Amino acid sequence: MNQTPTGRRDTVSQLHALAPTFADIVLENLSRPFPYSAHHTARSALDSAVPEQLHPAFFTSYDWHSCVHMHVLGVMLLEHGLDVDRDTALRAAIDENLTPEKLRAEAAYLRANPGWERPYGWAWLVRLAAACASASDARTRAWAVALGPLVDAVSELFRGWAATAEHPVRHGVHTNSAFGLALMVDAFQTLGRADAARTAQALALTWFGADTDWPGEWELSGQDFLSAGLSEADLMRRVLSPQQFAVWFARFLPGLRADSRILRPMRVTDETDGSLVHLHGLNLSRAGQIARILGALGHAGEPAPGIRSDAQSAPLSRALDPLLQAGLAGALSPDFMSTHWLATFAWDSLLSISALHERSS
Repeated sequence: MNQTPTGRRDTVSQLHALAPTFADIVLENLSRPFPYSAHHTARSALDSAVPEQLHPAFFTSYDWHSCVHMHVLGVMLLEHGLDVDRDTALRAAIDENLTPEKLRAEAAYLRANPGWERPYGWAWLVRLAAACASASDARTRAWAVALGPLVDAVSELFRGWAATAEHPVRHGVHTNSAFGLALMVDAFQTLGRADAARTAQALALTWFGADTDWPGEWELSGQDFLSAGLSEADLMRRVLSPQQFAVWFARFLPGLRADSRILRPMRVTDETDGSLVHLHGLNLSRAGQIARILGALGHAGEPAPGIRSDAQSAPLSRALDPLLQAGLAGALSPDFMSTHWLATFAWDSLLSISALHERSS
């Protein structure tokens, strides 16, 4: 497999170098209650609670889903390893939020608002539980137990949605169905929730299994932080064998070139505009998705006559490093419109790229 300029050693060095900075970002976010975008539907004049009353566990970091995935990042950083002071501070901040009482209140809110944060916030929540459950430290695994009732609520809501939703959402923002399903497939499997994982896998095959000729040159919309096409591919590599996926991918994105629009880094013209900075996230999410897609193609060999996985991989490999570097620059922006969420996507992309290089070395 082709190597990108950012090799295994460079990526590991970046992870080590960024861990303290990202830990500080998590701590800052978890202690910052305002501004906060609640997206709460008020049902009466009396329904005007402040965010901490609505969401006692996840009331910081600008909005609910960003707060949840800041906790995910915090757990990943603890697992990676931090200096004693940051480890202690981060554990204390997370421990204060992930209490059984607070998480029961969060579960009650989700059940009372069954379409809220679907599927993006749901997906990050079960990923948080999975990250805690798979941690090497018993203190971190204890948070997974506390999150159990909230995962129960998400699982029930997800099954209800899966039974009634006939069509996926395909645009490149929070309600994208493929991105949410991808996180849920992994998380439900890690948590041993086989029924929910099978439901997510079946939904992926129903919605996306027959897709061909994705119009990659039409991407993007002006405030995407996800590539709709690559999000779909990143999901399908989870539910198909490597050989099946290589055939599917060749039909889904035929004629992919290094200069294809779907692989080009995007620039942000106003760092204070919360919608425009989504393009930083697009660069980072594309980088992570490409790394995981490359990993799947690397196991495919020659899956069918006329389909060569190495030929499919070449333009993806060349696109990977420019996307990563463009996204990392945005993740380190001082503006809160970037700092309240981009570090999670940056860390996730670096982990995926590091895993890719480890497999191919």
